[in-house]
Amino acid sequence: MTYSIQIVIDSEDPHTQAGWWAETLDWRVEPTDQDFIDKMLAEGYAQQSDLIEHNGIRVWSTGEAICRPDEDGKTGRQRVLFVKVPEPKTVKNRTHLDIRLDGDDKDAVRAALEKRGARFLYQGNEGPHIWYTMTDPEGNEFCVS
Repeated sequence: MTYSIQIVIDSEDPHTQAGWWAETLDWRVEPTDQDFIDKMLAEGYAQQSDLIEHNGIRVWSTGEAICRPDEDGKTGRQRVLFVKVPEPKTVKNRTHLDIRLDGDDKDAVRAALEKRGARFLYQGNEGPHIWYTMTDPEGNEFCVS
């Protein structure tokens, strides 16, 4: 049997991170099912303190997920989940995301990401393959190639 996975990223502010990464990847923030929230509250599985308002919508305070727009709601979809943790990032990631640009100009993408809060760390290469290592607004490393 094969399994699907989701990537989980620790975050100080998972909702802002989810929005930033959704825009970066041209994915979408998964909508929060308001009826499900109401049901969990009514059945005692959740409390009002488990929720916050983000962009005018009730969301779970502990996390937010993104996925490809055409996979929203599908089982086994590619998904990145941002979860709230109490501590800030302090050391280098052991795992990171690689963004493959499929022909888009690396320098233009880098400049656009920097305008949105990313930080350039260094350029790497292996033979003719060149990439930029950067950080997102919370300091998580990722590569653009």
